[in-house]
Amino acid sequence: MNAPLAKLTKFLRLEADRGYDNRAVLGGLERMVELWREEALAAGVTSATVEAVAARLHDYSSLSPHSRQEALEGVWRLLEEADPDVGPPASPAASPSPNADRPAVHHEAPSAAPGAPSEAHGEMTTDDDLEAQGDDGGLEMAIAQPEATTGKAPALSAPLTTVPGIGPKSASTLAKLGLRTLEDLLWYLPRRYEDYSQLKTIHRLWYGEVVTVIGTVESIEMRPIRGGRMKLVECIVSDGTGSLRVTWFNQPWLVNQLRPGTAVALSGMVDQYLGRLTMSSPEWEPLERQQLHTNRIVPIYGLTAGVTARWLRRVVDSVVGRLAGRVPDPLPDTMRAELDLPPLGDALQQVHFPDSWERLRSAQARLAFDEMLLLQLAVMQQKHEWTALTTEPLAVDDDWVAAFNAHLPYALTAAQTQAMADVRHDLGSGRPMNRLLQGDVGSGKTVIAAAAMGMTASSGAQAALLAPTSILADQHLASLRSLLSEGGGLLPEGSIRLLIGATPAAEKEEIRRGLLSGDIRIVVGTHALLEEPVAFARLRLAVIDEQHRFGVEQRAALRGKGANPHLLVMTATPIPRSLALTVFGDLDLTLLDEMPAGRIPIETRLLRPAERSRAYRFITAQLEAGRQAFVIYPLVEGSEKVEAKAAVDEHHRLQDEVFPSYRVGLLHGRLRPDDKDEAMAQFRRGELHVLVSTSVVEVGVDVPNATVMLIEGANRFGLAQLHQFRGRVGRGLHASYCLLVPDTDDERENERLQAMESTNDGFRLAEMDLEQRGPGDFLGTRQAGFAELRLARLTDVHLIEKARREAARLLELDPKLTRPEHAALARALQEFASARKGEIS
Repeated sequence: MNAPLAKLTKFLRLEADRGYDNRAVLGGLERMVELWREEALAAGVTSATVEAVAARLHDYSSLSPHSRQEALEGVWRLLEEADPDVGPPASPAASPSPNADRPAVHHEAPSAAPGAPSEAHGEMTTDDDLEAQGDDGGLEMAIAQPEATTGKAPALSAPLTTVPGIGPKSASTLAKLGLRTLEDLLWYLPRRYEDYSQLKTIHRLWYGEVVTVIGTVESIEMRPIRGGRMKLVECIVSDGTGSLRVTWFNQPWLVNQLRPGTAVALSGMVDQYLGRLTMSSPEWEPLERQQLHTNRIVPIYGLTAGVTARWLRRVVDSVVGRLAGRVPDPLPDTMRAELDLPPLGDALQQVHFPDSWERLRSAQARLAFDEMLLLQLAVMQQKHEWTALTTEPLAVDDDWVAAFNAHLPYALTAAQTQAMADVRHDLGSGRPMNRLLQGDVGSGKTVIAAAAMGMTASSGAQAALLAPTSILADQHLASLRSLLSEGGGLLPEGSIRLLIGATPAAEKEEIRRGLLSGDIRIVVGTHALLEEPVAFARLRLAVIDEQHRFGVEQRAALRGKGANPHLLVMTATPIPRSLALTVFGDLDLTLLDEMPAGRIPIETRLLRPAERSRAYRFITAQLEAGRQAFVIYPLVEGSEKVEAKAAVDEHHRLQDEVFPSYRVGLLHGRLRPDDKDEAMAQFRRGELHVLVSTSVVEVGVDVPNATVMLIEGANRFGLAQLHQFRGRVGRGLHASYCLLVPDTDDERENERLQAMESTNDGFRLAEMDLEQRGPGDFLGTRQAGFAELRLARLTDVHLIEKARREAARLLELDPKLTRPEHAALARALQEFASARKGEIS
């Protein structure tokens, strides 16, 4: 039997078994016909049969039980004529219920997972049945389950195959969009909206406007065009005030669906052809149906191959209509009332199928607030848990601090002095420090980290500094030995060591023994510090440089080598205020917003690709004056897929053709660690005049004699990253320059880069970068969970502060959210936290 006919017969038999109560399928038989009609036509059922079935069921909900029975018997006769295999007609198990025309009371059914026997059908539900059965065999059974102890409607976790019309094949296709459960579909929010709510008569239409027209099909025909390669459906629609020519390409089935006399709603842009107004490929719906695609604000969802916009919109509507109101609302009623926020169920309904722009904005504001509130609660609870821990206080002698300051070759800025006081207080507090030290390139973060490690070591404890690269680790080693005067009174000789992957095996073993005995007070290293054989006698401070380069597990692994050690994380990437209140909200923040005296501002220039030779001449002049230069490329090697210059290819060209009288070195992430270290060492010693590099030079390179930073393909980097590159020069006594050369002359992209010319303020650039590129690019993949916020924006400071105030108020009243009125919120927070496993920052 034809599959759509088999599906319909199941619906009819179930409806008869239920006594014609119009509950056999979700939304009633009238709603079912909307989904069934196109499927039947596509499967070869004649349009005459399809339309006759639709006509019989058109007013089914308003009929009496007896009339419903007659209507279904008439439908059955139509099906028998269409296919003799349909079999005997459905007959009621009992006479129609006298109350069948009243709203049915749906008693809660026992749990029925897909594949289990269905009480409604009295048969085993299979994957094939799920494609064809009515809602009682799937979605309705799941919805009807009583709420479990989790408080979450069990229907939400049901697979999409419980939705009528979604079988294994469709479910597999939807999985490509990340849609596997009813909850996924419920929260699959539209990417944008088309406003088809403006209804106009045909004689008032204007070219270029987006409108909805309601009229009657006067004529429709299909003809081949372009040598038969395409089919054009041309329809004339009239509304009494005028006629409109409407066309669709390669949709021949419309001829059977839009027969003359059909009342139809059309939505789209008014076009013009040969002086007459037309519509090309508009959305359309028969006028008697619920309007999902026309005459309203229509949601536009992300699609994939095999999923059409109309089909997905209908499926989402069926799920949202029945499930949105069943989702537990996490906000206490008092909070929702005070903040004038709509109920969650209403917000979900309106965000998918808004009645107006005003209600849509209200729904979006509600859902965004929920996300931000959960984020704020998560970071605040995490901070509370951290501050509740205890650790060994480290007493720091005033004489040691005075000796450290006296040993410095320069005076600390006021910001550095305050930062050192914060760190000293944390070390002696008896509670583990959890502090983020942020400051622009060259603001003096290393001095504060050195002071923290020196204070820890002077107390007889140990400190470890984790760096992302061996280049940076080696530079930190040199800085610490100089700042802490190893062997000169502040720390004993040999108490600061370096442990990286390239460290010889015998030396690694010696360092491990020294750490285990406590003889080594400070160790600087890369991921080699995290290896299992590395153990400490008394680790009390973990310092992490460029913290965004490390994941949660790596930071936890280092901290796990001590007993609640203090944590100091450093970043040269300026953190916008919005991120400081969210992603890093569990950390105490110390800001170094002053630059040391004597730093000369770096002059930045944006050049067109055609002006590259000017940049080369300028670099040559700097080389002749005894200076050095960086040249940065976005790729290591050339790629057919990406039209961008690459370091390896350009290195040869620059050496042979552009700077033949100078030595040009190469540095990139694919080199062996020894080769990278050697290239960097040669550049520091002045043996290389130009260093060609990829973004590996972003951190860890301190060459005072380098005065030019040329960045090729500058449009491929974010503003914050460009600012980091720029900070690699200007670290000496000479005027320094940053030259930006984009791949193209694209005005919009170059307008973004012009911000680099106008400001050296890293925080301003970071704000712009976050706004333009989003948190995923700004924070990196290790913080990508924050890019998954559906509606809340990490740039919306007003929303963040509003949610932060409410979160603080909630936790002050109920720190563990144990009150009955906070039960749903506590569950939502638990789910939110588990979805973002580990520490927030």
